[in-house]
Amino acid sequence: MNADQSLPAFNELRLDPKAPVGNAWGLFGASDKVGMLNLLTPETTREAAKEIKEGTCISLDWPLSKPSHPSFGRNLFKHRIWDGFSHYGNQKAQCFFINLTQDQVESTDTMGINAWVENGGIVGRGVLLDYAEWAERNSISIRPFESFHKGDILFIRSGFSSEYNKLSTTDQKALAERPSPDFIGLEATMETLEWIWNSGFAAVAGDAPSFERSPIAGPHHNPDVMLHQWLLAGWGMPIGELFDLEKLSDYCKKTSRRTFFLTSIPLKVLGGVASPPNAVAIF
Repeated sequence: MNADQSLPAFNELRLDPKAPVGNAWGLFGASDKVGMLNLLTPETTREAAKEIKEGTCISLDWPLSKPSHPSFGRNLFKHRIWDGFSHYGNQKAQCFFINLTQDQVESTDTMGINAWVENGGIVGRGVLLDYAEWAERNSISIRPFESFHKGDILFIRSGFSSEYNKLSTTDQKALAERPSPDFIGLEATMETLEWIWNSGFAAVAGDAPSFERSPIAGPHHNPDVMLHQWLLAGWGMPIGELFDLEKLSDYCKKTSRRTFFLTSIPLKVLGGVASPPNAVAIF
């Protein structure tokens, strides 16, 4: 059955006689694994996108810390790791974004991703800057530099995840155990900072372990132009790292597109300031 075909009558739901009553197993083919989600087609997505009129985002998540006393014998939620804007502060001033101190960061639930979540997450137009493809082909016209919009979310593909996936388990372990975590990333210079600011980005992200060249405090760094310090502590600009941009890159090359609708909804954790991105690019 195709997703656009009519559904069987309710009393015909036992499609597989060997399965329980009411089953719809095999409705979308013998190898189907996503069930009724097959109804979410590119056509329904396009139609749904027409509902965006005011651009208002409303969070529908209840915090992961609720209920405070879980039922059904479930364990209480425990939050141990925090990141986000508090991932890196201004080293000289010893403060984080909007001048919060370490004690304030650890005692407040209004910092970092909490504010993002209440606003519905990170929703906007994504722009892919595919450095890996450019480096490979070396003849691509970098037209996206001329088409950034204020409020865009910048993605930079370095090819990190693609190369990492080629490593054996042994090599992956050896990579993590190196004396210095040297990884590709954006060069931290005043020119880079000026370009990011003048481009009007709302957030930035990449596929490498650190958006900027790492270790960010390595012998190559200039303490006055560290991107983490400027973007997180100074501007309140989210930084995304270790995104999987391979399928995005393939689709962009296939369609000759570099922009897309992006939604990224962090986990709703009171007092938390970091999260898996839960990001989706929609074309």
